[in-house]
Amino acid sequence: MEELIKGFHQTWDEFPGAVRLIDKTNMTIACNKFAEENGLEAGQICAKIGAPENHKGCLKAMAIKTGTAQIDRPNDGRIRGWIPVEGYPDVVVHFSLALPETNK
Repeated sequence: MEELIKGFHQTWDEFPGAVRLIDKTNMTIACNKFAEENGLEAGQICAKIGAPENHKGCLKAMAIKTGTAQIDRPNDGRIRGWIPVEGYPDVVVHFSLALPETNK
């Protein structure tokens, strides 16, 4: 698991949105810098963070069940995704990204 967490940080720490490594029990294993700067931390149960309606449509279970990445757009200004981790069938990378205004 230590190697997985190290690789997660190498890949996701500079991503401009919240990214977490989450297991099938909803336990947060690791968070990128953006997520930590916004109050998220390892050891939290992701499904208990924020308002319950924020978790409506969560596709984590589908990503784990099918082994394929899932993505949705819960509102006009945000996308979120769940990406299975090769070699760790019960773990996903979960990201949430606010979409920037379009360039004019």
